[in-house]
Amino acid sequence: RYGFDRPLPVQYLHWLGNALTGNLGVSIQTDQPVTEILAQRLPVTLELTVLALALPLLVAVPLAVYAASRENGAFDRVVSGCASALMSVPVFVLGVLLVYVLAVLTRWFPVTGWVPLSQGLAANLHYAFMPVLALSLGEFPAFYRLLRSDVIATLKEDFVQTATVRGLPRRYILLRHVLRPSSFSLVTVAAVAFGRLLAGSVVVESLFALPGLGNLMLQSVPAKDLPVIQGVVVLVASAYVLINALVDAGYGLLDPRVRA
Repeated sequence: RYGFDRPLPVQYLHWLGNALTGNLGVSIQTDQPVTEILAQRLPVTLELTVLALALPLLVAVPLAVYAASRENGAFDRVVSGCASALMSVPVFVLGVLLVYVLAVLTRWFPVTGWVPLSQGLAANLHYAFMPVLALSLGEFPAFYRLLRSDVIATLKEDFVQTATVRGLPRRYILLRHVLRPSSFSLVTVAAVAFGRLLAGSVVVESLFALPGLGNLMLQSVPAKDLPVIQGVVVLVASAYVLINALVDAGYGLLDPRVRA
């Protein structure tokens, strides 16, 4: 029925031909079409991924720009120290600590479970807060340290010195002349992080019992549900290709010199 009696190259070519038409096969565990299973699980992981990228970016960008403009100051040292400390803590440890503090001790948030967005934004964010925070704390240090170092390098460029001599406001220089050319590495790393979070939030989804792609992969591997595993891999690989293509196209918007 599943074609496992055929040679491996024949199995792959048969699966590839069906995949190109949108048919990813049928799950061995549930006997459901893989596309239906992915459509059910993808919204959870996609929401976690988007929020876990947006939150650290919203925090890291202003902190990195401000700290770089006051290099080696008290603020720079404190935030850089906190970022280094967070970088040394694994995500699963952060998740356990958040569960203990925010769910067990204070009981502000539920330990496990998920409420779809269709049942209300407030309830959805209430259940999503802790897993998103755990993932965000893992991504923040890399975003902050990378942008800070690029902003420091850009501040030494001739066009920034010229703008400073002309008497332009410091905030205007940072936001208009420094931030955009300093964002190349940050945008690239954020794109890679998007693909990694889309497939790599296995630990967090398992810890908080979320019905996402990571938990699906965790259940499919020991069950040897090959069609589901292949479907998740194709989905993640396609997301990587699409996001990186969009990032390459967006470089010209960040710096006009790229278009030239």
